[in-house]
Order: sequence, then structure tokens, then C-alpha cells
Amino acid sequence: MLDALTLVTGLAALALAAWCGFAASRDQPTKDWHFIGMAVVSVLALVQLVVGIVQLARGEKPDQGTTIFVAYLIGAFACVPAAGFMSLAERTRWGSVTVAAGGVVLAVLEVRLYDIWGG
Repeated sequence: MLDALTLVTGLAALALAAWCGFAASRDQPTKDWHFIGMAVVSVLALVQLVVGIVQLARGEKPDQGTTIFVAYLIGAFACVPAAGFMSLAERTRWGSVTVAAGGVVLAVLEVRLYDIWGG
């Protein structure tokens, strides 16, 4: 895996979590700007998914197993969009809380991906 990409994705996820957490503390739902931030974080996770699959196709192997690595890659890619869709259903401050939680989950998944790969 690319350590820099993992770090940038994790930091972007934490920034999104802080931003949406701040909106929730001000009793605001997710707004269009938050969805743009979610799109940026999701694109970073998509790039990581593609890079991970390409590295596996080239014959590189994670230390803790390919199956669990691919499962974590897919989960990392899906968590922010899932939180975004859930926030659309809850157009109150709790929608912002949901996205903030999704950002924290993605950051934790990034750490775990780094560990699985052998970092």
C-alpha cells in the first residue's frame, strides 16, 4: 500500500469528522458543502481501493491475508457514502453526527489497513 495515500485519506476523514461534528454542535444538518467534502474523501478511498487491487494483481501480498485486506478496502470505500446517504434521511443535526461518525470509522479503518498490509 501507499503509506502517503493511507495517511492523507485518514487525515481527510478526520477533517470531515471534525467539520461535521462542528456543524452538529451548532445544531445544523449536513449541507451541500459537507457533501462535497464527503465526495473528496470518497474519491480518496476509491483511489486507495484501486491501488490496493492493483498491488494484489501484481503479486504483492498483505501480511495478514488477502481476504481480510480486500474486505477492509471495500468497507473503507463504503463507509462515508453510506453515512452520507443516512444523513440525507435524517435532515437534523443527527445527520451531521452520522457523517462525523463515518469519518472517524474511516480513519480507524485506515489504521487497520496499514496494519494488515504490514506497516
